[in-house]
Amino acid sequence: MIVVVIVGPLQDGLFGVVLAVNTVIGVAQELRAKRTLDRLAVLTAPSAHALRDGRLVDLAADAVVLDDILELRPGDQIVVDGLVLATDSLEIDESLLSGEAIPVVKALDDEVRSGSYVVAGSGRIRAIRVGGDAFAQKLQGDARRFSLVRSELQQGTNRILRIVTWVMIPAGLLLVTSQVIRSGQSLSEALRASVAGIGAMVPEGLVLLTTLAFALGAIRLARRRVLVQELAAIEGLARVDVLCIDKTGTLTEAGMKLGAIETFGIPLAEEALGALVDIDPSSNATLQALAALPVPSGWRAEVRVPFSSARKWSGAQFAGFDTWVLGAPDVVMPDSSLSASLLTRIEASVTRGDRVLLVARTSEPLTGEILPPGLEPAGLVVLEERIRVDAAATIEYLVSQGIEIKVLSGDDPRTVGSIARRVGIPGAASALDARELPDDPAALAEVLRSSSIFGRVQPNQKQAIVSALQASGHVVAMTGDGVNDVPALKQADLGLAMGSGAQATRAVGQIVLLESSFATIPGILDEGRRVITNIERVANLFVTKTVYAAILAVVVGISAIPFPFYPRHLTIVSTLTIGVPGFFLALSSGSPRAQPGFVRRVLAFTVPAGVVAATVTLLTYVVARGPTHAATAQARTAATLALVAIGLAVLVLVARPLNRAKAALVGCMAGGAALTWAVPVSRRVFSLEWPPAGALWATAGIVIVAIPLLWFLVAMGARLEDRLSPPLLQ
Repeated sequence: MIVVVIVGPLQDGLFGVVLAVNTVIGVAQELRAKRTLDRLAVLTAPSAHALRDGRLVDLAADAVVLDDILELRPGDQIVVDGLVLATDSLEIDESLLSGEAIPVVKALDDEVRSGSYVVAGSGRIRAIRVGGDAFAQKLQGDARRFSLVRSELQQGTNRILRIVTWVMIPAGLLLVTSQVIRSGQSLSEALRASVAGIGAMVPEGLVLLTTLAFALGAIRLARRRVLVQELAAIEGLARVDVLCIDKTGTLTEAGMKLGAIETFGIPLAEEALGALVDIDPSSNATLQALAALPVPSGWRAEVRVPFSSARKWSGAQFAGFDTWVLGAPDVVMPDSSLSASLLTRIEASVTRGDRVLLVARTSEPLTGEILPPGLEPAGLVVLEERIRVDAAATIEYLVSQGIEIKVLSGDDPRTVGSIARRVGIPGAASALDARELPDDPAALAEVLRSSSIFGRVQPNQKQAIVSALQASGHVVAMTGDGVNDVPALKQADLGLAMGSGAQATRAVGQIVLLESSFATIPGILDEGRRVITNIERVANLFVTKTVYAAILAVVVGISAIPFPFYPRHLTIVSTLTIGVPGFFLALSSGSPRAQPGFVRRVLAFTVPAGVVAATVTLLTYVVARGPTHAATAQARTAATLALVAIGLAVLVLVARPLNRAKAALVGCMAGGAALTWAVPVSRRVFSLEWPPAGALWATAGIVIVAIPLLWFLVAMGARLEDRLSPPLLQ
């Protein structure tokens, strides 16, 4: 641009105006996306329960100051470093910081670190390090544990730009040397021609439109109440071929309804149940369903074990009232110790898809996290779950798109299988108990090939299952809402956190479903596919230009003929066949399932297309200057006309499959080209001089022959790419 301003005329600097407009549009869209996402992020940002003026208030994480007293509850993410002032069986998961998934029991004066979260119990801490001094902030700054979603599009675009740079430098030097020293042109004309050749090699809109596609995708998802915490996550879900989900909160409504309580003649069974619920600070769906039970007076817990997903039971030793345990029947007591009639009742409930809990009593003391001996059944609690009205339709759509569903639930396998069968998940008839799964990753991967429904899954098993699927070559997404889902969410290629879930899940999920609706996933999938397909279309257009510009630069540099274009001529070509149509194609809808191999597919298209475009341009230019004896300006006009025609043919190939909107886009670009040549003022501005009739007929003949050749070579490139690409996982 500086060279053009110095040597003139300014018409050759029109590409600078295009770049400025593109930059303004790109910056405006990024700022718009940022404002939209920032507003949604406020809804999911971690908060703290702080003691201020004698009462608990919810504060944003950045509002916590030194020496604040914070109350910790199950599912809370710890936002500062602190010392434990009070503990009620407080268990902290520090896996996000240390990689160790086993919860740590905290005692008085123990230190807790930001970035960890509460899995069981409760307590209070005093803030000793906040803001940038907190452990998680330093850890994140050093990038030791936290990483962004892998984006093949961004990596592929960077790779293309590196290739372009290495091609452009020697080709540009050769072109400048040829035009300034050997072509016989004046210095100003030689410099303008050099600017045209070098500028044409730069895919100036590729990065812009890639960012624009991501930003607009994030805005569209935000309208659906979906928060994208990393833009590349939009691309991630489009590549997913396995989706791991929980049952509760995904296939079923988040809450449960108390169906029935049955006691077996054991005194105080209902009172014990109310006392167990009252003293457990866990906010899980099970205890919320039992929250309406009356709280007995005089029941004081001497020892308490809060509920956790790993244990699947809670219990307490009450002064003067024995020890009571509440949990899954097959966890609390083995089937061999239950009567046949009780097993039949449990079987009937879980087969209907209900959740069943067993209340058991013993006179033995409660010590640690081990079930006490001598337990006897005291009662059953049946909780009814409601299937989401949109679950079946969502599952049907995902399966039709080739996405395999894996249900990983902590509930009884029979319950999980019943729910999965009712919503139409393939393989629901053979639900497996995760306690029988092998620990060996290879053996686990083999089981996962034939089974999709799992019950009694431990949090560490969810993570192991995700890892085994990834080791088998799958791209895995994981949905979750509870603290037990955090390790698997972090392990998965893409974590989808429910907005109503724990703070910890929202912190590690790359995408947060603010409405906690499983039905939004197809929309995210479509948006991701739209982004990937559209960016690939845009890349095909821009890299095709880079290929033919590089070939032109090398051939012209070797032959020392004047470059076929001025910068203003390539502005016409870029605007009508690449820039404007690329902008609209980046926003178009409808796309197939995403596949790996972005760079390979782009090169398979652009190399043959670029070779044809460069050949047509050079042949037209040489024929116009030679046999038809056209002047240099007329030969450049003929070359511009030929390149626009081939560019429109490339546009048709890129825009496939054509619909009304795309056909109208191609028609408008062709009409714009016709007006550019038809209007006298336009011809003067762009230095277009009609060539002789012979040159026009030659140009038309070359283009007519070249277009079928273009389509044939592009098709051959696509076939070759298909043969070289690895097969999709079945």
